[in-house]
Amino acid sequence: MAIATVNPATGQTLRMFEALSDADLDDRIARAARAFETYRRTGFAARAGWLRASAGLLDLERDDLAAMMTTEMGKTLTEARAEVRKCARVCRFYAEHGQRMLADEPADQDAVGAVLAYTRYRPLGPVLAVMPWNFPLWQVLRFAAPALMSGNVGLLKHASNVPQTALAIEALFRRAGFPEGVFQTLLVGADAVDRILRDDRVRAATLTGSERAGRAVGAVAGGQIKPTVLELGGSDPFVVMPSADLARAASTAVTSRALNSGQSCIAAKRFIVHQDVAEPFERLFVERMAALRVGDPMDESTEVGPLASAAQRAEIEDLVEDAVRGGARVLCGGHGVDGPGYFYPPTVLTGVTEQMRMYREEIFGPVAQVHRVRDIGEAIELANATAFGLGASVWTDDPSERDQFIRDVEAGAVFVNGMTASFPELPFGGVKNSGYGRELSASGIRAFCNVQAVWVGTGR
Repeated sequence: MAIATVNPATGQTLRMFEALSDADLDDRIARAARAFETYRRTGFAARAGWLRASAGLLDLERDDLAAMMTTEMGKTLTEARAEVRKCARVCRFYAEHGQRMLADEPADQDAVGAVLAYTRYRPLGPVLAVMPWNFPLWQVLRFAAPALMSGNVGLLKHASNVPQTALAIEALFRRAGFPEGVFQTLLVGADAVDRILRDDRVRAATLTGSERAGRAVGAVAGGQIKPTVLELGGSDPFVVMPSADLARAASTAVTSRALNSGQSCIAAKRFIVHQDVAEPFERLFVERMAALRVGDPMDESTEVGPLASAAQRAEIEDLVEDAVRGGARVLCGGHGVDGPGYFYPPTVLTGVTEQMRMYREEIFGPVAQVHRVRDIGEAIELANATAFGLGASVWTDDPSERDQFIRDVEAGAVFVNGMTASFPELPFGGVKNSGYGRELSASGIRAFCNVQAVWVGTGR
């Protein structure tokens, strides 16, 4: 895939970039290794100061960064601005709390026969980050902020369709004061990832992306005995029970499915509704999905922009056509949009069965499938009937139902009466084919640390 900015709203190629040569790539890795030897000795106060400066630049340059993301991958300008704000927040969060999260933890020295015993968190070294295009700033910053605060250095292999955003992130950290080589963008294709992972100077890797990409990176890193964090796809359930506030649930369902033109791993994709409230929920949901305004993502009134690429739209079209051929019924949308750009309308289907690809695969676009269930047991069974396990949203005012969902739904996060989302304060990641490891919170900052046991005996 060419490294290029192609405007998804028009299909026009705006800029092309040359991939790094093998010699240039080797130089970047060497620079990261040298930078780590110095950077790991910097104090928390210095790192926190650089992160706060990064947050300040994000605030100052929010509109320009938002316009860049919108141009490169098509998210609406409103959503792009919100993404920049969230990135500033995560920088400030780790600047404020990182030192406490990585503080030495005393152990029972008498129990282990020491005069002093404790656990210390030490950085590992250069970490390769393989990142996707759908949240081109946030996906990187949620890794970079904790990694840099912990004393690691970053090597970013970003998606090939967001090169300007990738370069802007490197420039952001450099202008904020981080030393040279501490965070570098590598303009390379996917075929270079294997070589980077096998380089002894690269100590760990993180990937957010497809299940296929996660398997490839995990296999190579495992062979090299290097730790990884993998945040992969999702097919998140959105369960609505009779006690739920239907109007609020339907409104939130639309927001969750249409966010980022449906291109979000943690967005609700499968809507599982108790039969007693299925008709009114479906009516509200379909009406609001059909009313969403699709158009130019630079227009402030647009609610759904284009998909990120022609290939992405073709994949969505194939999934919907396969379901319709198998007997699924389209309640709204379900057809391409004429004209330039990679637009696809908000779409709702019912009657999706196990024989259809959509039942098994992640739908990365504004397409929802609605299922009816008889009781909570059937709802949980259907919620878990997927290879993925990233997030889940459940809607009920019954305390016993709430506890049963939290206990039995297989997901890295369960949100009750709210939309699944990521916060710096909460761990983020999945189970099953959605990956392993956690980002954000204290778990995220410790993900690429050597958890070192320290035992000190008497010198006499």
